[in-house]
Amino acid sequence: MTLIRLQNIEKSFRDGDNQMRAVLQHIDLSVEQGEIVSIRGESGSGKTTLLSILGTILRADKGIYLLDGEDLTHIADTSRVRAQKIGFLFQDHRLMPQYTAWENVLLPLLATADTTTSDEESYAESLMQLLGIDHLRNQYPATLSGGEASRVALCRALVRKPQLLLADEPTGQLDDKHSEQVAELFHTINSELGTTILIVTHSEQLARTANRQFILHNGVLNEV
Repeated sequence: MTLIRLQNIEKSFRDGDNQMRAVLQHIDLSVEQGEIVSIRGESGSGKTTLLSILGTILRADKGIYLLDGEDLTHIADTSRVRAQKIGFLFQDHRLMPQYTAWENVLLPLLATADTTTSDEESYAESLMQLLGIDHLRNQYPATLSGGEASRVALCRALVRKPQLLLADEPTGQLDDKHSEQVAELFHTINSELGTTILIVTHSEQLARTANRQFILHNGVLNEV
């Protein structure tokens, strides 16, 4: 089953000279449910712009975006789609320093409700156990290593059971050892939960761990 379908996506921004600069050009992409896909490119290649369109944070200037069969091209408010179907993992983790690891994991659930249910908390606990960080639940972000913070952020991204996980340079601040661990975690999540994972990265090492690889260069996407 096709989860993501992009057809002829284009996106431009005004530069410092007030000229329109094409960032994405005629992007076509199909991703099947359950795949791990990587998109590699240098800084300024348009990776984050493409990820933002996939995450419905940005709207393309032209083209069609279908997610799980739903046409998102002209939907004005995509917050429902983000909440129900998409999880985000960022390079800098973006954990809230005033909350424990456990509280950080639960934050997406509390964005739309006053409290969490016992089923939701049970699932959050199972995620932390799956990623081997259940013993860290009462620690604060300042006391976590980079690898531990990555795992907490990954649990938070998955706690609402998204179909799609979007990872933006997830190993950008990690050494080789912890980068390998993140790649292993993606395969664990993919295998155990069936989550479709799309990674944008400049790391060739991480990109090669995906089922399919793409390169984004000068706004043009090609499969490796």
